[in-house]
Amino acid sequence: MIRAILFLAVSLSAGRQPFDVVIRGGRVMDPESGLDAIRNVGIRAGRIAAVSERALAGKETLDATGMVVAPGFIDLHWHGQNPASGRYQAMDGVTAALELEIGVADLDRWYGERAGRSVIHFGASIGHPPVRMRVMGDPGEFLPSGAAAHTRATEAQISDISKDIERGLRRGAPAVGLGIAYTHGATFWEILEIFRLAAKYGASCHVHIRGASSAATKAADREAGLAEVIAASALSGAPLHMVHINSSAQSSVGRMLEMVADARKRGLDVTTEAYPYTAGATRIESAVLDEWTDRPEGDYKNLQWSATGERLTRETFLKYRKQGGTVIIHSNTEENVRRAVLSPLAMIASDGFDVVAGQGHPRSAGTFCRILRRYVREERTLGLMEALHKMSLMPAQRLEKRVPAMKGKGRLREGADADLVVFDAEKVTDRSTFEKAAAFSEGMHYVLVGGTPVVRAGKLVEGVHPGRAIRAAAH
Repeated sequence: MIRAILFLAVSLSAGRQPFDVVIRGGRVMDPESGLDAIRNVGIRAGRIAAVSERALAGKETLDATGMVVAPGFIDLHWHGQNPASGRYQAMDGVTAALELEIGVADLDRWYGERAGRSVIHFGASIGHPPVRMRVMGDPGEFLPSGAAAHTRATEAQISDISKDIERGLRRGAPAVGLGIAYTHGATFWEILEIFRLAAKYGASCHVHIRGASSAATKAADREAGLAEVIAASALSGAPLHMVHINSSAQSSVGRMLEMVADARKRGLDVTTEAYPYTAGATRIESAVLDEWTDRPEGDYKNLQWSATGERLTRETFLKYRKQGGTVIIHSNTEENVRRAVLSPLAMIASDGFDVVAGQGHPRSAGTFCRILRRYVREERTLGLMEALHKMSLMPAQRLEKRVPAMKGKGRLREGADADLVVFDAEKVTDRSTFEKAAAFSEGMHYVLVGGTPVVRAGKLVEGVHPGRAIRAAAH
C-alpha cells in the first residue's frame, strides 16, 4: 500500500512539472481533427504533450494571442543542396523539406552531409535520373545532359539501374524519384521496372511526367505523359505522386486533374501537388530545352536568366546553354495556376532550390506564405483550414505508409511531433520576387522544429540545427 501511495505521489509530482515550452492562447488549428479553437499547447521532449483550455506552466512560454497555431508545413518537392537554404524555408513556415522528384544516387552520403547541420527536417528519394546518370556516365551537374537524357538503356544497364534503386530503397529511401521529362531515352519498360521496385518496398513514385514542363511546346501531349505513369502505377501497384501539375499541365490542367480523380475513383493511389507561380525554372542545359535551340526569336523573351534577371534572346540562350545554369520560364497563366492550387486533389509543394547570390525563383522562399496571403486572405478562394490541410496533413499522409514516423507530423494533437508554426493570418506574406529571390517571408512569428524554436518573434534563431532525417527503416 505504501509503495502504491509513493508511486502515485511521484506520478502526480511528474505531472506538475512544467513543460519545456508552452504556446499560450493561440487559435489552434488541426487539419486532422478539425479543431479550431483557442487553446494552450504544452511541449515536452520534442512532442506535443498537451492541448488544453486550461493554463499550462512551461520553462518557456510563447505568447500566441491573436495568432494561428498550426502544424508545420511539409514540402515534398525541394531541390536545395545547401542545408543553409533551410533558413528560407523555415521563414516560410516549412518544418520539413524533401528532395523527392529528382532524388539522389548515394542516399547514405546525402543524409550524412546534412546530419546535425539542418534547421529543418530533411529527406530524399532514391532518384532514377541521378542513378541513370551514374550508370551511363552522363556529365550533367544536376540533371542529365548527355547519354542519360537521350539514350535507350540496354538490358544490362536497366539491371544496373534497378540494383541501385533497390539498394536505395533498402537503405531507407522514403520514396522513388523519376524525372521522366529529363530522361527522354527511358522506355516505358524501364520506367515500369522502377515502379515495380517501388511497389515491392511500399514506396511512392514522385514523377515529373514525360513531355510536360514549363518549357514544353503548346503541342505537347501532356495527358499522354500522365497516362503513362498511371498505367505503370496500375500495373505495378506502386503509389503515384505527380509533381507540379500546374506547370506540367498548363492549359490541360482541368483534363489532368480529371484523370487523377478518375484513377482515384478506381482505387489507384494517385496524388498531385502545385506551386502558386506562373513561371517555372530548370537547368538550361537539360533535355527539356532541347527543342529551344531553334525557336522563333520572340519566344526567347519568355526565358529569364536567373543569375542576372535578363530576358533571353536566341543568342544569349545558346550562350548560357553551353555554360549551364538556372533559367526561369514564364509560360503559364494565373487561371491555370489557381485551378491547380484550389483543387482538393492538390497539396502544396514549392519545387524550390538553393538561393545563390540572391538569385533564384521566388518559390524557393515564398511558396507557403504566398498561399496564405493571396488565396486565403486576399482572394478568399481558399479556406484557412483547407490551406493548412494542403500544406501539412496531405504531405504527411503521402509518406506515412512507407515512413510511419510521418504519422506524427502534419497534425496538432497530443503525441504528435512539435513541428509547429505560429503566424499572424492578417499579416503573413511572401516577399521573394523574380528580381529579388533572397527575401524572407514575413508573418511567421514562431516556427518550432521538434519543439525547438528556429524562428522567434519573426527572426531566425542563430546556431540551432534541430532538423532530423526523414527516412524509412533500412532493410
